[in-house]
Amino acid sequence: MQAEMKALEDKVAQIVQVCRRLRAENMQLRQQLAMAQNDGKRMGEKILGAQSRLEALLEHIPESLE
Repeated sequence: MQAEMKALEDKVAQIVQVCRRLRAENMQLRQQLAMAQNDGKRMGEKILGAQSRLEALLEHIPESLE
């Protein structure tokens, strides 16, 4: 009976350890996701700005060079 209790105690300790590790990993992944989303948003804004500048430049190019 004592050995069974010790085995159960060890398994519970392992489960607690895995839960803590997964919680920490989950927090890290959430932070990475937030950073990736911010980077994506920033890159999208840069693309829109570049597109606007390019369109403005294209408007200044004459239709024909004759």
